[in-house]
Amino acid sequence: MDVKDFSFELPEELIAQDPIEKRDESRLLVIHRSSGELEHRRFHDITEYLKPGDCLVINDTKVIPARLLGVKKDTGAAVEVLLLKSVAPKTWECLVKPGKKLRPGAVVSFGDGLLTGEIMEVVEDGNRIVRFEFDGIWEEVLDQLGEMPLPPYITHKLKDKDRYQTVYAKNSGSAAAPTAGLHFTNELLAEIEAMGVKIARLTLHVGLGTFRPVKVEKIEEHHMHTEYYEISQEACDIINEARLNGGRVISVGTTSTRTLETVGTAQGLHRVYGTDADPSDIKLIQPASGWTNIFIYPGYEFKVVDSLITNFHLPESTLIMLVSAFYNRQSVLDAYAEAVKERYRFFSFGDSMFLE
Repeated sequence: MDVKDFSFELPEELIAQDPIEKRDESRLLVIHRSSGELEHRRFHDITEYLKPGDCLVINDTKVIPARLLGVKKDTGAAVEVLLLKSVAPKTWECLVKPGKKLRPGAVVSFGDGLLTGEIMEVVEDGNRIVRFEFDGIWEEVLDQLGEMPLPPYITHKLKDKDRYQTVYAKNSGSAAAPTAGLHFTNELLAEIEAMGVKIARLTLHVGLGTFRPVKVEKIEEHHMHTEYYEISQEACDIINEARLNGGRVISVGTTSTRTLETVGTAQGLHRVYGTDADPSDIKLIQPASGWTNIFIYPGYEFKVVDSLITNFHLPESTLIMLVSAFYNRQSVLDAYAEAVKERYRFFSFGDSMFLE
């Protein structure tokens, strides 16, 4: 398949630059996959499409203020360092600007020396391995000096750091938010649980590779970035209960989806439908952790996920390819065209869709 097959026209003014005032007042495009019907709702209306026995799977990763602005110690030149992933104690793989000035041995100072970083080596994609030195607690130093690493298409400064976190963010490590979860409030989650819908929590630390463009013409040649995930026994028990009793596994976001499908593929799971399914046919999902570079595009057969809540994604991105695999490419593009026509807000701070 050609990358251009996943292109669409998007007016620049529809790219949301700021989060909506109340999270669950964002718009919701409901896609009934069985009929192709579209409905225009608000996100809090999601409760009307959930049923007792369903399982909602959320990603509880927490975005760290991973953007550090400093100066090169010997010259005073301005430097930007973006933390991508921890590779050892006090040591991170980072994206740096300007790269040409930051060769191994270079030292960068942040916050008048509160934090220093030495470039240890250059790795794949020109990223740097940086070893940091500081006094005190790393998380507190980072919170004091770091900024939220907003996607490149957001040009406004974020006034409240918490608005680029889900209300259930817990496990620190992401360089980007799992944005489908930004629409939930604590009150809405409580209402969903009161309906008899169980909530399973997993962790996938989102990397900035999620924003990198696909640079090959044929998508089959694209290599995905790797991201760390964990799914616990408690989460597996909740998911298995839904699968055994005919409930749906509803994934909140592409990150939850990639985790579930990574584990499901590795463990040989397959989807079994209906309350009359023979439980002996259902292989149970087991706890797991590790690194995934799963690339889901049309032709992929889903093993675990039955329904999907997701935001509107960039043209020609791996994320719109995943959504196209879950439904079908042309229907997804038609839904996007409808969203453009109806002036939905796009991308990280934008509106959402539910593919039920």
